[in-house]
Amino acid sequence: MPLFGAHLSSAGGICNALRAAGELACETVQLFTKNNNQWTGKAVSPEDAAEFRRLTKSHGLKFVTSHDSYLINLASPDDVLWQKSVTAFVDELRRAEQLGLAYLVMHPGAHVGSGEEAGLKRVIQGIDEAHRQTPDFKVKILVELTAGQGSSLGHRFEHLATIFDGVEESKRLGVCFDTCHVFAAGYPLAPEADYQRTMTEFDNLIGLNRLKLFHLNDSKKPQGSRVDRHEHLGQGHLGEEPFRLIVTDPRFAKLPMILETPKTNADDEQMDPVNLGVLRRLREGLEGRKD
Repeated sequence: MPLFGAHLSSAGGICNALRAAGELACETVQLFTKNNNQWTGKAVSPEDAAEFRRLTKSHGLKFVTSHDSYLINLASPDDVLWQKSVTAFVDELRRAEQLGLAYLVMHPGAHVGSGEEAGLKRVIQGIDEAHRQTPDFKVKILVELTAGQGSSLGHRFEHLATIFDGVEESKRLGVCFDTCHVFAAGYPLAPEADYQRTMTEFDNLIGLNRLKLFHLNDSKKPQGSRVDRHEHLGQGHLGEEPFRLIVTDPRFAKLPMILETPKTNADDEQMDPVNLGVLRRLREGLEGRKD
């Protein structure tokens, strides 16, 4: 069965995200290991790292994942910003490795006018440099598919195919498939025939074997809008059907699936339990059919 979780706050200490995951009965979790809007953060102490690993085990969490800083732009044509981004990205990898994380999710970045080809070359160079500086690390980089706002790269499957083809140690890479982003980028995820066509295109260009993690988010904006706005499951333009198709797809039966939906609704109701409930209900339907 797929493993469900959410992106949870590490405010007040990175271990707090794991405690919150335990309270929500999550099977996986994503977090920031530092403030995502800062270039640097407080170092992870050996004591915190040990407690983090203990809580990961005690709560039975698998494929614990971090997301890198939104400031990082490995596609930047500006040499100073690019080098600053590489340094920050390597730091993210070191923090993730220290905590024993499975994955570090990253956005390819934005070419900011240099063009897609030039931007993708910079991304490849940045990942190669990060790999050279972390030769024995176990944590795997997951390149996230994006909605394609502005000059952001990663909104076409071809972009990721280019990255995987160009990176020297591409076996150290995987893909994070964000449903809101892919839908906003123009790919249909329902009805089933369209869903299957999208997955076949992904497989042909990138390979389903590279898909390691889902971000499950509905979309406030319509298909092809190229606007990244997450919505509660079943309450946006995607509806519930794409999530049913994904969580019941036997090809993804062992993958982690993480919510990045809004934390509250208009009535200030806590929504992680509600959105997790939707996923669990859909998963129970799969279990029922197996019985």
